Amino acid sequence: MPPEFEGIRVRMAPSPTGPLHVGTARTSLYNHLLARHTGGTYVLRIEDTDRARSTVEHERDIIDNLHWLGITWDEGPQVAGGDDIGPFGPYRQSQRAELYAAEVQRLLDAGSAYRCYCTPEELEAVHLEQEHRHEPPRYSGRCRDLTDVARAELEAAGRRAAIRFRVPAEVVRFSDLVRGEVEFDNALLGDFVIVRADGAPLYNFVVVVDDAAMHISHVIRGEDHLSNTPKQIAVLRALGYREPVFGHIPLILNPDRSKMSKRKSQTSITAYREQGYLPEAMVNFLAFLGWSPGTEEEVFTLPELADRFEIEHVHKAGAVFDLARLDYLNGVYIRSLTDEQLALRLRPFLPAALEDRTVLAMAPLVKERLVRLGDVTGLVGFLFESDATVATWYEAAELHPKGRGAQDAEQALNRLQAAIEPLPDADWAADLLETRAREVAAEMAWKPGDLFKPLRVAITGRTVSPPLFGSMELLGRDRCMARIDDALRKLEAEPVSASPATDR
Repeated sequence: MPPEFEGIRVRMAPSPTGPLHVGTARTSLYNHLLARHTGGTYVLRIEDTDRARSTVEHERDIIDNLHWLGITWDEGPQVAGGDDIGPFGPYRQSQRAELYAAEVQRLLDAGSAYRCYCTPEELEAVHLEQEHRHEPPRYSGRCRDLTDVARAELEAAGRRAAIRFRVPAEVVRFSDLVRGEVEFDNALLGDFVIVRADGAPLYNFVVVVDDAAMHISHVIRGEDHLSNTPKQIAVLRALGYREPVFGHIPLILNPDRSKMSKRKSQTSITAYREQGYLPEAMVNFLAFLGWSPGTEEEVFTLPELADRFEIEHVHKAGAVFDLARLDYLNGVYIRSLTDEQLALRLRPFLPAALEDRTVLAMAPLVKERLVRLGDVTGLVGFLFESDATVATWYEAAELHPKGRGAQDAEQALNRLQAAIEPLPDADWAADLLETRAREVAAEMAWKPGDLFKPLRVAITGRTVSPPLFGSMELLGRDRCMARIDDALRKLEAEPVSASPATDR
């Protein structure tokens, strides 16, 4: 390690044992923002030492979703299973075994680590005794000072050794960028395992070796890692590494202020993506989970966030995941899109058979009504579902105008049909359709909204829909006439008892 770090270097080091979740995404975002704000370097490292649970599919999910969010990095793998970029590779822990072995040997040679032959059963028995005495769980030190003869006897008996770090009995203090001055008494830790008996190195050891080898100057991570920090500081001091600056950001909480987890909440970024949340909205939302610009501003682009972000302004208290706020931001970003942009975003959520020109024409009709892009299927399903299917979406009573019954609905639909059916296809446009419908309302002395209700239900199958006449223009003359006929047949078949007193 050089005597000085070469500018700010931060990293995000996910384990590909599951999909990218909200907490990891926010940690990645904060590291990205810090690097871009300071002109530093952002490193992506894949911590895949858990070979049984790490998969290329999970690595792909993590990397693809980071790209989707617009989060970029300067070093590390750019695609799942792909080559690394950067001078300090490899950036996957599974490919760094030689370095770990060499550093473990340095600790063993210096007496900072030792081989431990305790079986899981022996360790569990000690743990139960400590619980009975109301003592904190920690290693008893049984193998701490074994003689060479004792070690040889244990190995001859077939015992396999893990390697434990010999924790110095000292108070560790460090200045956390978020939490201020932090102090731990390492005498309470007990010696911890850094390499399992099967040879697999463990997190609190490899993370220190990797951060040092990659010249990481600032370690920005979740508050749940705070208790790991004294262990890691002890290891890096034993190896002679320079200490990075630590910053532990607050946990993300459920509305009941419990820790956010997949058991209680939707945590997968892919799931939010599949529902139709925009990456711009998700980034804006994640940035505010523990940080604010200190002003009333609430909508930022990613470059604007990088320009304003100060890690020292991250809050200490946990940040509540407010889904209503995410919905609000998503709606703001949807409405900021041009019709062409929205049509492109909506395309994956709609059947391929729906023509692109129809999707483009539909975009302005749904823009004000969308919370998530995925909502479009329910809003415009009447465009691509068959006439027969749409007729099953409603009961005859839903065709009744407000305060009126089946006969009034039938009269309204007949009058409307007579007014618009003569229009040729060339004149089948929203403005002319609305003009004809309003003329009928005036002739019948009805409020337009009351008259339009049975028409809306007949055309869209719903009492709430995108703008009615724009929807009719997209649907086309023949299909609109067919749906009005379906509604009239449904009204004719409606039992008389279903009609209110106004029909009698």
